[in-house]
Amino acid sequence: MNASELFNNLWDQYVKESPEALEIYNKFVEFGEEVINDHIAFRTFDDPRINVEQLAIHFEKLGYEVKGEYVFESKCLRAKHFEHKTDPKQPKVFISELTTSKFSQYLQDKAKECVERIPQAFLGTPELLYSGAIWADLDYEVYQKLLAESEYAAWLYVFGFRANHFTVYINELKKLDTIEKVNEFLKENGFTLNTAGGEIKGTPEELLEQSSTMANKVPVKFSQGTYEILNSFYEFAKRYPQTDGSIYQGFIAKSADKLFESTYVGG
Repeated sequence: MNASELFNNLWDQYVKESPEALEIYNKFVEFGEEVINDHIAFRTFDDPRINVEQLAIHFEKLGYEVKGEYVFESKCLRAKHFEHKTDPKQPKVFISELTTSKFSQYLQDKAKECVERIPQAFLGTPELLYSGAIWADLDYEVYQKLLAESEYAAWLYVFGFRANHFTVYINELKKLDTIEKVNEFLKENGFTLNTAGGEIKGTPEELLEQSSTMANKVPVKFSQGTYEILNSFYEFAKRYPQTDGSIYQGFIAKSADKLFESTYVGG
């Protein structure tokens, strides 16, 4: 599978399961913009069979290399971001994982149970990246218990392997060329922004500004019935030049920390 095929499959799953993202994308296109993706983010558990390093293998085979490492103490996460070695037009990849040992035995057991139920045929394949929650039927009581400890774990239990979000690269927009214009455009069209830490995360001085919508609710089938669960969000990034004139390509940990809250039930 080449990069184009993989990213197309990820995008198709993302917009199918996150219809609001496709609506936003179409709004940009209707406004006359060409939407370029800055980065894609994934979530996983720290099990060695599916951790950051294992998921990264599929991108490394396509020419990606690690460019940054991050720790989010309050959310018990670690992450890495990857960039293509030779093609800067390829989207960056951000993969985070939950440190399950910092949670209850219940959460640890459920995470391990999920991994044990992944069909062997998926492990080690790029198809795993968009296979969803392939650990059999979902239980709403399990979701609620996980939610009480970690919204990240609860989201991962329900949605599994898929792009958590795509990101519009504001630098490539012609008319909506500032993050303020993008945010106003979104609000004017009825979309809700993540205000944790402010609508805009980061500053020009930090070389990166980010914003995002709040995740939209989608119906999810559990063994007890169908419930509305917060799914994925759409992010927007404006990058600034470094002292050497090149555009900053990294991430700001404190901003990313707040962007995780785009899927928070409490808003």
